[in-house]
Amino acid sequence: MIQLLFLVLFAEGAVALILIWKVGPLRELAMRGLDQLKTGKGPATVKTLACTMSVILASSVASILKIQNRGAKLGTVTPMDQVLWRTHLLEASLIGYTLFLALVIDRLHHYLRKLVSLKTTVGTSREEVDNLKKEQQSFKEKEKTSLSERKKLHEEVTRLKERLQTLKLDSEEHEKRAQTAEAHVAALQKQSEELLLEYDHLLEDNQILQTRALAFRN
Repeated sequence: MIQLLFLVLFAEGAVALILIWKVGPLRELAMRGLDQLKTGKGPATVKTLACTMSVILASSVASILKIQNRGAKLGTVTPMDQVLWRTHLLEASLIGYTLFLALVIDRLHHYLRKLVSLKTTVGTSREEVDNLKKEQQSFKEKEKTSLSERKKLHEEVTRLKERLQTLKLDSEEHEKRAQTAEAHVAALQKQSEELLLEYDHLLEDNQILQTRALAFRN
């Protein structure tokens, strides 16, 4: 039993050291082994072994206390009791160390898994941050492009406004010229009408004069 406990203790110590210090692929192998141990019937088996060893530990501690009480009552301890006391003490110590190392290995495995998960999360977060930086850079470039295009559009709008204002002024000037021409045409028409009326009067006067001239000749 003691030799088996020594073997288990050394194995647990080696696993704990492998988990603490990364030595090549050994840590990964140890992590995979512990992962498999924690799947399926592994946890139930481990709990059963832990309970059994705890019962043995309690029995060894009880035997140690019993031997000490018996020695206190007798005032001396027999050689057999001394051998049994040392055996039970060694056995209890080995079991205690074994259980403690098992707990340490379990916690190391748990925290290393969390560390791996955190590293993965950090890697993903870094990729997301890089993507966000790229998107931000792209957005800034698009913003610069849009600002440049906006400036060009603003200049184009200003130029078109100026051209529109010029066309409007030209249109007003042409409209004034048209109105002046229409007024001039109206004045000419009126003058033409007056001249026609005067011409008609002259024709009538001429006709009258010709009639009088004919009458005077006769």
